[in-house]
Amino acid sequence: MAVEIERKFLVKDDRWRSLAQGYLYRQGYIATQDLTTVRIRTIGDRAYLTIKGKNTGMTRLEFEYEIPAVDANQILTELCSPPLIEKYRYCLDYQGKTWEVDEFLGDNQGLILAEVELTDADEQISLPPWIGEEVTNDARYYNVNLAKHPYKNWSN
Repeated sequence: MAVEIERKFLVKDDRWRSLAQGYLYRQGYIATQDLTTVRIRTIGDRAYLTIKGKNTGMTRLEFEYEIPAVDANQILTELCSPPLIEKYRYCLDYQGKTWEVDEFLGDNQGLILAEVELTDADEQISLPPWIGEEVTNDARYYNVNLAKHPYKNWSN
């Protein structure tokens, strides 16, 4: 069984920027029910279909499969509910963990989040100095919800 365990944080400053190169991600969502998420994502010339189950704290089922990029682009255009999520993702290593920093574009511009995957829900980690408030359990920050309720519409 594929299980994703991750924590999510706001990024409080730009000290991370010089540490990694960013890659453009485009992703969309196919309507589902019962808190299951079906995502199509392109990263450069590669593409993936991902199915995620309901979150239980920081844990959920996740299944991901590479698919042809031409198929993914057609699915993004014709089957995904707009708007798409577009962001640059940067991968950084900090004290033995890989951190993914997402700098959002479009309707979510101004939002920068960092995620780290864990091997166990009780795993203790050191936080990089550029990490801010934890938002793991705040559903507003899930990408699927950012597509429906973009950051630009929040009353911060």
